Amino acid sequence: MRLTYQGPSPEAIGFLLLPRFSMVALFSAIDPLRIANRLSGETLFRWHLISRDGLPVHASNGIPLAVEHALEDTPWLPSLAVCASFEPMAAVDDSLITWLTQRREQRTCLGALDTGAFCLASAGLIDDTITLHWESLPEFRRQHPHLEAVESLYEVTPSGFFGAGASASIDLALDTIRRRHGDALTRRVKEQLVHDHRRLPASRQRDVRYQERLPQRLATLIGIMDAHLESSLSIPQLASAIGLSERQLERECQQHLSRTPGQLYLERRLSLAHQLVTSTRHSVMDIALASGFASASSFTRAFRQHHGASPSALRRQPTPPMSDSAR
Repeated sequence: MRLTYQGPSPEAIGFLLLPRFSMVALFSAIDPLRIANRLSGETLFRWHLISRDGLPVHASNGIPLAVEHALEDTPWLPSLAVCASFEPMAAVDDSLITWLTQRREQRTCLGALDTGAFCLASAGLIDDTITLHWESLPEFRRQHPHLEAVESLYEVTPSGFFGAGASASIDLALDTIRRRHGDALTRRVKEQLVHDHRRLPASRQRDVRYQERLPQRLATLIGIMDAHLESSLSIPQLASAIGLSERQLERECQQHLSRTPGQLYLERRLSLAHQLVTSTRHSVMDIALASGFASASSFTRAFRQHHGASPSALRRQPTPPMSDSAR
C-alpha cells in the first residue's frame, strides 16, 4: 500500500503474519481491495499471505489461517505489511530482521498493521511518522523515543505505511484505492462496506468526546500524564504545567473527574501496566519501572488492588477472545 504505484496490474501486496496477529485488521485491509476488484470488473489488486515457515498462523482469536508462502519462496512484492497484535516481538529474530532488510534493499515498501511497527522498528526500518494501536503507543514510545509515533488511523509516506489495526485498516485500504483509481470507485467500495465517509487519516483512534467535554486544562493535564508515565511528575509539577495551584488542580479534578490528581495519575499508570502485562513478556520489575513504580512490591500491591489480580496471576489466566477492541 505504498504511496504511489506505477507497476503492472494487478498490484501485489504481501501480508507477513506473525503469531497472534489481528485477524480483523488483516481482513479489514483485504476486503476493500476485493470489493474494488469486483466493482471495477478487473483484478486491480492481488494479495499474498506469508508466514515464516509457510505453515498456518494462529491469529489472536485462536483461528489458524493458511498462507501461500514461506519467507524463502516469497516473490518480490512492491508492498509488504507486517501483521501483528499481542506480543509482536515473540517471533522476531535475526533471520527475520535480515529478510525484511533484504526486502527493503530490493525496494519493497515496508509497512505494518496494528503492532507490526515494533518489528520494523527493531530492524531499524522506520524512517518517518508511524502509527499503531493506541494501547501499545506508550510502550512503543518508551522503546523507540527517537521515532515519531502518533495516534492516527493510518500513516502513508514515501518510505512506509502503517495502520492502527481493526477497522482502521479499512481506511488505509480505501486510501490506497482512492489514490490509485479515484474517488468514484472509492465511494462505491465505501457503500458496499457501509463505512463512515468522514474518517480522515489523522482522525484519532479513540472516541475523544470524553476529553473534549473536559476543560482544556484538564485535557492538557491528561496528555502530560500520559507522556510521563515512566518518570512520574509530582502533583506540584503537574499543577504548574497547566497554570493552576495545587488546590485549584485538586478542586478541578474532583469537580470534573470525581477523583484526585493522584488517583487519576495512578489509574493511567496502571492502565499502561495492564497492557504491558497482558501483551508483552517483560518482567514484573521492568513493567513496574515503565509504569513509574520504584519497586516490584509496591507495583504488585497497587496492581492487585486496581485490577483484582496480581500481574503474575493475570498472566496465568487464559487469553480471552477479542471483544470491543477487536484486535
